[in-house]
Amino acid sequence: MKKIVCLSMMLFFLMSIAFAETKSAGAKAVDTTKKVEAKKYMKRNADNPEVAIETDLGTMKLELFLDVAPIHVDSMLSLIRKGFYNGLTFHRIIDNFMIQGGDPKGNGTGDAGYDLPAEFSSLKHVEGTLSMARSADPNSASCQFFICLAAASHLDGKYTIFGQLMEGNDALHKIGKIEVAGEKPIKPVFIRKMTIIKDRLSKKIDK
Repeated sequence: MKKIVCLSMMLFFLMSIAFAETKSAGAKAVDTTKKVEAKKYMKRNADNPEVAIETDLGTMKLELFLDVAPIHVDSMLSLIRKGFYNGLTFHRIIDNFMIQGGDPKGNGTGDAGYDLPAEFSSLKHVEGTLSMARSADPNSASCQFFICLAAASHLDGKYTIFGQLMEGNDALHKIGKIEVAGEKPIKPVFIRKMTIIKDRLSKKIDK
């Protein structure tokens, strides 16, 4: 009788462990699914253009907000078609803030030979936001852009937001962690190539 009781208790104990492990594995699977779903990007507008930035540390894909900043978007698309950005660098990197690139001179003073009028909006600078760099003059943006590594509310309404990261968050943050001297990367981070994945529905004449 004692043997039967002991065997029953042991069987109950083993079943309890198995149930606990199954429940734990199920919870982990749900957590993993939630994380994947949280990272899935939903486009602002299905018709908006999409571009890719190929770098030494991975590729970033972005949606361009043609519905918010058409002048800035058309300018970037035009420059990409001409191969303007190929071989340039991310010359300014500030950890937990942003990475800046697209300067033909590589020192923050270059431009594309023209300026763009500001297209400020109510959109917020969050992680992955694509925004245009400029000088003190609100209408001085040209070709230099930056991508936010984290929220930067102090820039809201002061810089033109014209896109958002869709894929490549790992590449973005790898670049953000590059060793710098001041704000300049010690080892250059090259924009190997920028391509248009999805163009605007009706192209404008290139500048």
